[in-house]
Amino acid sequence: MRGLSVLDGWLYYKDPSLPPLSSLAYLFLAIVFSSALIALDLGKRKTVSFKMGEASGFTSVAMIGCGSMGGGLALLLAENGVKVSLQDPSEEMMDGVIEKGESSGYHGMLAKSKGYKSLCASLSKPRLFIFSIPAGSVADKVLDGLLPHLFEGDIILDCGNEHFENTERRQGRATKSGVRYIGSGVSGGYQSARAGPSFSPGGDESAVQEIMPLLETIAAKDDEGRPCVGYIGKGGAGHYVKMLHNGIEHGMMSAICEAWGIMRQMGLGYEEIGDVLKKWNQSTEFRETFLIGIGADLSHKHEDSAGKPAVISEVLDKVVQDVTGEEGTGIWSNTQAIDLHVPAFTLNIAHAFRLASAFRGERLRANNASNGGFPSGELTVQNKDAFTEDLRKATYAACLASFIQGINVISRADQTHEWDINYGNVWKMWRAGCIIQSDYISKEILGPVLNSKPNPKDLIFLYNQRMMEEVRKSYPSLRRVVAKAVETDQVIPALSSTLEYFKVVTGTDLPTSFYDAELDYFGSHMFDKKGEEGTEKPEEGKHHFEWKPAKSQKETYGKSNL
Repeated sequence: MRGLSVLDGWLYYKDPSLPPLSSLAYLFLAIVFSSALIALDLGKRKTVSFKMGEASGFTSVAMIGCGSMGGGLALLLAENGVKVSLQDPSEEMMDGVIEKGESSGYHGMLAKSKGYKSLCASLSKPRLFIFSIPAGSVADKVLDGLLPHLFEGDIILDCGNEHFENTERRQGRATKSGVRYIGSGVSGGYQSARAGPSFSPGGDESAVQEIMPLLETIAAKDDEGRPCVGYIGKGGAGHYVKMLHNGIEHGMMSAICEAWGIMRQMGLGYEEIGDVLKKWNQSTEFRETFLIGIGADLSHKHEDSAGKPAVISEVLDKVVQDVTGEEGTGIWSNTQAIDLHVPAFTLNIAHAFRLASAFRGERLRANNASNGGFPSGELTVQNKDAFTEDLRKATYAACLASFIQGINVISRADQTHEWDINYGNVWKMWRAGCIIQSDYISKEILGPVLNSKPNPKDLIFLYNQRMMEEVRKSYPSLRRVVAKAVETDQVIPALSSTLEYFKVVTGTDLPTSFYDAELDYFGSHMFDKKGEEGTEKPEEGKHHFEWKPAKSQKETYGKSNL
């Protein structure tokens, strides 16, 4: 009590005009006053949060599709003050999203809609409909049901992993009704859908600019606070760029998992590998590389129960998304590379690797037929640290190859479709919130080129000295790793194909001379001769040699069927 008496005396000394209340009374009044200020501040915070939607021009939107990505985006929008009307065939899915919203304090911000008519009626103008649904026929059926209820000026934002040709076809349909259809990639997985993904919107530029304040609010932010979103280009450019983002992702993932497999055969434990990856992610060319970072993290994860092994130790060796239809972008990336005549060794083999892994039953049968197959053996090296550093550089080389190949496909498609892609905005999308985020590659190599408004004809990183300096520095390590791995049958499709890729695309005396000669031998396909001018382009040769004159059936087989 002596302390309270001192407080009372101090208060009276400071202001003798105060009534002679007890210290407890003063303390009580101070608590009440402070509580009021805190409540007022919290109320203001809540008000500011729920006015963000108004600032973006959209106070309500429709979310069609409430799976892991759509549900995460719906909660992200609600968090930022936008009311979300949900539409999904599964009541359970919608209820789950609403329940999460309520438990997070977004009271009344998420609601179910029974049909398209009520969904449209629930929205304020301008009206925005976000698709987060599977590619292909599902989106067509949704558009069929929605179009009769749409008005001129309404906007559809397709955030699914859709094929760009489907996007452009739907844009054509929607335009006839005055509806603006945007195709946008969304990257970062379901965690980023909830916290803030990167977006790659393309299509009607006026529509993209109309929703840009909203996208900038909810998008991931890079290390300088800039939103990872920007207008990509006309037509299906947005979905196309996301498609090749995923192709690059698959090339990187293949190389990283191969490095993981080699480290396992070197005798490193799961958590030891996690520590290696953590080091790579902190202070090397792999700094802040998303896939390296999550690899380090997952290597240390165990089930809650004590004594349980690392979760990664129980994961089976098959990737099935391409086969089950969950993921089409890897397939399309590779067919596009082939259709556009872009050599993409790393991306091609990474996809084939995924496919082979998916069919585990077939691998078991082949293993049995080949009397045990060709399993990887223990990999012994004299200097484990030095070889691990070589492995890092080899993996880095494969990641560089993935970016080179993916960007080559994008630039070739841009020329073909005349999308006028904004490559600076492509760079923005890849800075954060996406799976291929890699700070060093992005800032030091890609950024200076992509932000220089390049002509797509010149956007070939094989011609870029800065990129090729990085390749040259890592190439000896790549060669040593591949050579050592071959000795003990390590599984290295992406790493070995990357080695071949760099040899081939920089080579000027390939053994394809013999290939071309054989084509001319049986098919009269013509060839160019060494030392001639004007042979740089992929054009038919000027020469044919009659290697073996054609003969009649009688001359060939000794008789005629006539």
